[in-house]
Amino acid sequence: MFEHPNFERFAFEEIPLDRDLILMAEAWMHTYEQEWLKHFRGEDADLYSGYVSYVAARSVNESWLELSWYPNIFDRFHEISVFLPKTAFVACIGSWRYDEDPHIFVRTEWITELHERPLAAFAIVDAIGVKDLLRSGRLSSDSLRQLRDRIDDIADRHAGFAFISFADSLLVKQIWSVGHVDSNIKYTYSPEALLPVVSELRNAFLKTLGVSTYAVMTQGINAYDGEASLHTSAKGNHVSLDTLGLPFAQLMSIEEAARKAIQLKMHSPSELYLDVTFFRSLRMKHAFDKKKLPTYAYQSPMTKSFKSQYVTTSIDEILSNLK
Repeated sequence: MFEHPNFERFAFEEIPLDRDLILMAEAWMHTYEQEWLKHFRGEDADLYSGYVSYVAARSVNESWLELSWYPNIFDRFHEISVFLPKTAFVACIGSWRYDEDPHIFVRTEWITELHERPLAAFAIVDAIGVKDLLRSGRLSSDSLRQLRDRIDDIADRHAGFAFISFADSLLVKQIWSVGHVDSNIKYTYSPEALLPVVSELRNAFLKTLGVSTYAVMTQGINAYDGEASLHTSAKGNHVSLDTLGLPFAQLMSIEEAARKAIQLKMHSPSELYLDVTFFRSLRMKHAFDKKKLPTYAYQSPMTKSFKSQYVTTSIDEILSNLK
């Protein structure tokens, strides 16, 4: 296939990096080739046959290709880091003579799973100054029970989220999906819904313990196929967030980078530390310029090819500028 000289073929290791690419299922390869052959002959052709996903390649080695996947570029800028194993790669075809972006054809089952598997947004909310309360004897069991009761109330009102709490911090998880036209799965990504939850948790810590909080937030691939945010064993003594530890390692990496940046006076302490892909995916008012917030580097435990970034801001600034 693709023997015509107007086609440009790329080996797996030669896929161009940091530019626009198209991801397609191998089921569309024959149609794609035939329509372009018609076009080369000057015949009427449908050059837009098939379903496409927008991606950019970030790094490649002998086993995998690191991609930035853009499941939504129409009403938000949504970027997710994913890895294409070489075993799922079929071909990469372009045509520089016709200014055709390279198309990466992959195993149909792989791209179907990519669109159908659950994904998640995560937040860690951490209290500031709890150690001082503990040392000075001002952290009572009664105040901790009040905090727990308030978190219970917040969780009851936000049943679509999972909450795992310690006395001075908690983790919040939100499940969402991408879907595709041939499935009943719909695009449900709504990170804006996580911000009010974090705001309510901030107020709960302040009213019960009298301390401020900060939150770290990110989003990405979930490890399990189920739609539930949380698994609890029948006896109630095993709780699983049904995800790998990588999202938490990413949250910790942002937190560690922020601590170092604060020590170096690169930025001040903030209420929110948002992974830049999470931040840029938020639907904000047109008057709000996302570029005005400076970005800071951190090393993601999964994305080794380049430095990931985070932004610092406040809950009120984000909430007041959401659409």
